[in-house]
Amino acid sequence: MMDMGENPVKDLWRIFRIMAEFVEGFDELSTIGPAVSIFGSARTCKNNEHYGLAEETAREVAKAGFAVITGGGGGIMEAANKGAAKAGGKSVGLNIDLPIEQTPNEYQDISLHFRYFFCRKVMFLKYAHGFIVLPGGWGTMDEFFESLTLIQTLKQASFPVILMGSDYWGGLIDWMRSKMLKEYEYISEEDLDIFKVVDEPKEAVKIIVGFRKAKGRGGLDLPSGMTTFRG
Repeated sequence: MMDMGENPVKDLWRIFRIMAEFVEGFDELSTIGPAVSIFGSARTCKNNEHYGLAEETAREVAKAGFAVITGGGGGIMEAANKGAAKAGGKSVGLNIDLPIEQTPNEYQDISLHFRYFFCRKVMFLKYAHGFIVLPGGWGTMDEFFESLTLIQTLKQASFPVILMGSDYWGGLIDWMRSKMLKEYEYISEEDLDIFKVVDEPKEAVKIIVGFRKAKGRGGLDLPSGMTTFRG
C-alpha cells in the first residue's frame, strides 16, 4: 500500500532532473582539462586575509595550467574564481540552489547550476587533480571529510588534499591525532597522511604539480593498484 504523501510520478521526474544535472555537468566539464577544486567559506569578507589567500592561491593554480573549480558563490569561492580569471585561467563555478539563495559571483567563465548537492559533489570530484581547502564552515568540512573518506576507502583515485592555513586547521588536526587516532584508535596513522597542511600558495601548487607529474590524476575512476596520497 502506498504511504500517504508518496508520489511515484513526482519521484520519477526527480530521477530525470538528477540525470539532467549529471549530463550537463559531464558535458561542460569534460573539456576543461586538468582542474583543482578550491573550497572555503562564503561568509569571508573581501578585507579578510583568507580572501586574499584564496585569490593568490587560485592565481598560482591557474598559472600552473589548471582550471579552478569553486562552488560559484561569494567569499572564498569568489576570491578563487577572481584569482583564476585574472591569471587568464579557466574559472568554473558549480552553483547550488538554496532556500537562502546563493548569488553567483561575476568571475566565472563556466557557470553550472545544481539543485542537488550530491550531483554537484560528483562534479567537484570527477575532474579534480587536487583539492585545496581554505577556512570555512559546515560545507567546507563536508567536502574535506568526504574526500578523506573516499580516498581512505579507495572509492576514489587519490589526489592531493591540501588544507591552507595552519592557524585555522591546527586545532582540528590536534584533535584528530589525540582523540581519533591515539585515544580511540578510530583512524590509522597513515590516514593522517592523506592530506597536507600548508600556508603558502606556491607550496600548495608545487604539491599538486609534483603529484600530477608522478602519478597522473585523481578522479572517481580508480585505476588498478592506485594507492592513497602520502605527500
